[in-house]
Amino acid sequence: MTRETVVFHGGEDQSMKSIAMLIQISSDFACSIYIEKDGRRANAKSLLGVLSLGIDSGDEIDIVADGEDEKEAVEKLKAYVSDAKR
Repeated sequence: MTRETVVFHGGEDQSMKSIAMLIQISSDFACSIYIEKDGRRANAKSLLGVLSLGIDSGDEIDIVADGEDEKEAVEKLKAYVSDAKR
């Protein structure tokens, strides 16, 4: 299992688009991927699940992956979520 804590960057008007892209990136990997915030966990491949976490720009989240391509998945998601310039 691989875990990274990151700060989510997504402008107020870009937050929904950023979350949709996070789910699209997650879906490219075979491993199980979860997003955790404030003690709650959601499947990173589920739009409804991730939206239920109520992630806002500046929130600290954990990206957790388990499976054959977990390290690559976490690194790619970490890079995307942490990029304030996107």
